[in-house]
Amino acid sequence: MVIPLVPEPATIRLPIAGFDARDDHAFPGRRAAVVYLQGCPLACGYCETASSMGPARRAVPGEWQAIEGLLATRLDELDAVVFSGGEPTLHPDLPAAADACRALGLAVGLHTAGPYPERLERLLPRLDWVALDTKGRGADFDRIGGRPGIWRRHALSLSLLLEAGVPFECRTTLHWRDLTLEDLERLAMTLADCGVRRYAIQLARLERCLDPAYRDAVEEAPPREALETLVRRLRPHFEHLELRG
Repeated sequence: MVIPLVPEPATIRLPIAGFDARDDHAFPGRRAAVVYLQGCPLACGYCETASSMGPARRAVPGEWQAIEGLLATRLDELDAVVFSGGEPTLHPDLPAAADACRALGLAVGLHTAGPYPERLERLLPRLDWVALDTKGRGADFDRIGGRPGIWRRHALSLSLLLEAGVPFECRTTLHWRDLTLEDLERLAMTLADCGVRRYAIQLARLERCLDPAYRDAVEEAPPREALETLVRRLRPHFEHLELRG
């Protein structure tokens, strides 16, 4: 009798840029670990994550397996794992890694700028939470992200999230080289009109910006009171609006 060979499961390959064993802010209401993946197609001046930027490198065998093993030892301390970056949807093995986390009993979250809507669509059935990085409106998004045409792909990703019913928030990192208060208000109202119910505005941390022009910016920020006044004006248009930083 010929015994059929059972193929070995494919090895998951992900280039790991960093790992936070516990971050209670990465996934609202969950005790989450954060896995940072290397590689990003964008070039935002306020970016803080040097290890995650640039073209994606080839993963070293065993990188993901080491993270998966670490997660398995911390199940009594965690409810979820969040994939961040860089841009985690760059990597074709991300759905398999999400499945592996779910097999451990962990919820799965994603931080993304939405540049690959077709990959996000494949991931959505595996996700419990998404934070969509919304850099600006239309051409502003392209300018801030440093890649022409990317805002259209982001818009497709937002449409997918609105249709899928997966809990999500849009979030905008605010640096005064990129956006004025008027720009921010137009962006927020556009998102509200699209049906976004959760929105977060997070202030860029100047001392961590990789681009010296952003780190040493001479543009004068408006008074904090003006920003807080805008947030109060915008809050009725969302179920939840948060100012961070």
